Amino acid sequence: MSDIISPLPGIFYRKPGPDKEPYAEEGERIEAGQTIGVVEIMKQFSEIRSDVSGVLEKFLIEDAGTVNPGAVIATVTAE
Repeated sequence: MSDIISPLPGIFYRKPGPDKEPYAEEGERIEAGQTIGVVEIMKQFSEIRSDVSGVLEKFLIEDAGTVNPGAVIATVTAE
């Protein structure tokens, strides 16, 4: 298992907009470098990307949930 960790504090969003599809879903295969969400801090958005390829097992932060630096956002079973 590999953890995807927030590099900064803010609000985590799984979708690029309210009427858009999520960047990634649990159970989906993702690639290294793929965006799985964004963190907003003071109206600036930073993409959160996976460091590894594999299956996105679980999001540990809800959509629109608050994150702190070092918080685990999701887990990936690396290949």
